[in-house]
Amino acid sequence: MKINFFLNGKKVQEEIAPDLLLLDLLRQKGCYSVKRGCETANCGLCTVLMDEKPVLSCSMLAARADGKKIVTLEGMQEEAKEFGGFLADEGAEQCGFCNPGFIMNIFAMLKELENPTEEQINEYLAGNLCRCSGFMGQTRSILKFLEHKKAEKGEA
Repeated sequence: MKINFFLNGKKVQEEIAPDLLLLDLLRQKGCYSVKRGCETANCGLCTVLMDEKPVLSCSMLAARADGKKIVTLEGMQEEAKEFGGFLADEGAEQCGFCNPGFIMNIFAMLKELENPTEEQINEYLAGNLCRCSGFMGQTRSILKFLEHKKAEKGEA
């Protein structure tokens, strides 16, 4: 089966097996930020953006990417680098295994919610699991990142 989609801004045409998972296709295309974790769609490690919405690539057939825009962390290096500094400042980067899916969800949240509260942040990220921390550092880093973004816009 032939599919066409955009991966991190580049047009891709691929011949795939009908049962190929999106996660496996993305890793074949060199997107190693997309991780296999629980394989039950519960941990968020495989999160990517499909048409700007977060999806779990471990539970989605690659065929569903046909005609879509897929973005992985590899396609958001500048944004991720900026936010990564806030994670590091709060000691929240830990081992880093969960960070790609976590960061993808954060950027999806920022597109969806204009000024998220701490409660909204926690609800939005409830599907991301991290074995290294209790998410306090991550939450602080998100709040500080939001304040930084407001200040950049002259809103703070």
